[in-house]
Amino acid sequence: MSETSDSAVRTYIENHRAAFLDDLAEWLRIPSVSAQPDHSEDVRRSADWLAAALRKTGFPTTEVWETPGAPAVFAEWPSDDPDAPTVLVYGHHDVQPAAREDGWDTDPFEPVLKGNRLHARGAADDKGQVFFHTLGVRAHLAATGRTAPAVHLKLLVEGEEESGSPHFRALIEAHEDRIAADAVIVSDTGMWSEDTPTVCTGMRGLAECEIELHGPDQDIHSGSFGGAVPNPATEVARLVAALHDEHARVAIPGFYEGITELTDRERALFAELPFDEGRWLSTAHSHGTHGEAGHTTLERIWARPTAEVNGIGGGYQGVGSKTIIPSSALVKLSFRLVAGQDPDHIEQAVRAWAADRVPAGIRHTVTFAAATRPCLTPLDHPALQSVVRAMGRAFEQKIRFTREGGSGPAADLQDVLGAPVLFLGISVPSDGWHAPNEKVEIDLLLKGVETTAHLWGDLAENWRE
Repeated sequence: MSETSDSAVRTYIENHRAAFLDDLAEWLRIPSVSAQPDHSEDVRRSADWLAAALRKTGFPTTEVWETPGAPAVFAEWPSDDPDAPTVLVYGHHDVQPAAREDGWDTDPFEPVLKGNRLHARGAADDKGQVFFHTLGVRAHLAATGRTAPAVHLKLLVEGEEESGSPHFRALIEAHEDRIAADAVIVSDTGMWSEDTPTVCTGMRGLAECEIELHGPDQDIHSGSFGGAVPNPATEVARLVAALHDEHARVAIPGFYEGITELTDRERALFAELPFDEGRWLSTAHSHGTHGEAGHTTLERIWARPTAEVNGIGGGYQGVGSKTIIPSSALVKLSFRLVAGQDPDHIEQAVRAWAADRVPAGIRHTVTFAAATRPCLTPLDHPALQSVVRAMGRAFEQKIRFTREGGSGPAADLQDVLGAPVLFLGISVPSDGWHAPNEKVEIDLLLKGVETTAHLWGDLAENWRE
């Protein structure tokens, strides 16, 4: 058991709850929308506000790091124990665009307390989940009598996550020595539900490409030339049809090479979750499930790789008919990748697959965007077990496990630092990320505070590299 007293932590949090929420509300009033140039100064103001708040918290090193886009915030608080593990907390201070006319009941940048919920843009994604670390470390110190955290604690809070983190990789490569850590805590995630607290153990990666096919040098008459020359639109359709086999497995040779298969234990842990497929379909606005044979829906979205057609086009799209053979056609594809898959290998495999299937007379180009690598923390990793124990103490119930089907910049941290990525978030699906009336459940937010107050001592006590 960690040295931190549960009752001492809860008493400290309760005594400082009002001031914590007041400070968070002040930060939420800054419309730090990175996607809108008109708010660039607000994003900078948000970074400066956070840097000042972290200095007030007690971090002896607090810096605003410039990028070609929006600034990031870095803070560091060394432990008194030189042999303590080093932990880097990641989050972001920029938010999605929001306006009253989008469907908000109130001004999205004027926080409103409704019962035990705090409504504002960024309340959950991600200012609330970044900010709970400030009260958490103070509760940790107060309950243990320490003057510095039990771990070497660092924070990196970027300002462009909602714009795709275009400068994040370069930022962390430039500051690799400053952000070096034994483990990364990502607090830009959530839990299964209010009644089922969970820890996410991994995110899928992402590779995206556009394949363009070129046939005739211009659109030509389908009566004069049809049946005698290759049709780019037909060949795009053939490419799409060849993407999967009859079992909905991706049919690109080498696509599954090296993947980390689910273990029986992981399958059993997924099965423990109270998953309602009908409710999930309603959320997905879909009328039926589909996917790789032999896997459940949760396994398909969390632990299996995919190939999806995001767009397909070519030829005449207007009203009525236009009897042509189009000069070009294209398809946009995205591949969600799981642990063990290398985006560079996937790119090579897709290029080879396309080249093999495109017939003579058709020229083609394959253009890939920058890829995101998958990340996965083994269930038995000692740092993950610390997160689970700390959450268990805060929530006073069993903590279950999920993964995330989407992708994010966490994998860049894993790749550059060579450190395991651990997810600690308290947001729930009803919080409405990116939607009108975004909110955070205050009780859960304070459970996040409590979790971090226990986590630093548990990591120091139970994990030494």
